[in-house]
Amino acid sequence: MDNSRPTLETRTLAFSKEVLNFCKSQKLTEITRPLISQLVRAATSIGANYAEANNASSKADFRNKIFIAKKEAAETKYWLELLAEVIEDKSLCRKLWQECHYILMTLQKVISTLKNGNTVNGESTVKGKGSTVNDL
Repeated sequence: MDNSRPTLETRTLAFSKEVLNFCKSQKLTEITRPLISQLVRAATSIGANYAEANNASSKADFRNKIFIAKKEAAETKYWLELLAEVIEDKSLCRKLWQECHYILMTLQKVISTLKNGNTVNGESTVKGKGSTVNDL
């Protein structure tokens, strides 16, 4: 059995699946329907753009896809925060927000590494500033 940590590509795919399952379990109302729709688009775009970055045709293409993935992660956190305001059980929403925050910070580390000209070293344990999962 492989005990290594998951790659960012497998982690973003797993996150997308978790978001899809979460969204399927939510009651659709006039308020939740557009929030869920936006959340699905943003959350699944993170992994798609990261996968595209891994198959980029140039360093500039790689950088662009990573930036897009990071922007989608930030947007996903936004939709999760709004959704947490209108659903009853916020626990899974908080868990997803936390995982998205980790992904966002990892992508930021990749971007910082690219800007500094260092080699990308995979997973990051960088801690971010700003709102926390307890703010949901």
